[in-house]
Amino acid sequence: MEQHAWRVEFTSIKAHAGQHRNETADQLAKEAANSKSMKECYTKIPKSAILKDLKDHSTKQWEKTTKGAITKLFFPTIKDRLNINLNTSPKFTAITTGHGNIKSYLFKYKIIDNPQCSCKKGEQMVQHIIFECTNFEQEKDRLKAVVLR
Repeated sequence: MEQHAWRVEFTSIKAHAGQHRNETADQLAKEAANSKSMKECYTKIPKSAILKDLKDHSTKQWEKTTKGAITKLFFPTIKDRLNINLNTSPKFTAITTGHGNIKSYLFKYKIIDNPQCSCKKGEQMVQHIIFECTNFEQEKDRLKAVVLR
């Protein structure tokens, strides 16, 4: 029987964080591909079980983290957020995370020189936009109507 030499090429994967991890992943992949005994080294687990484990792990991480303070004002527990069917948008995400095109956020990272809101009544922060800013009255009225429904 004729034997064929198989050549496997590996390229860098952008998702790997850092060159060292990328090289390690490449090395492990090469070892697995060149292994003479390609034994099955895992137990087959249903996709639903993996998804449930990931969801549980993410929920625990959310509850433990000290980050996301603004988001936690809106959704104190991840269960609260997952129980709501939301049509998200970039503006919604910016408000519920405090990131994005909000002047206090842009000022923090020295992208702009002044965090002052265009309404001239304070620094443009999430709390200001929701409770004080006169520039977003229509949006606030729509939000109140949806929340009260």
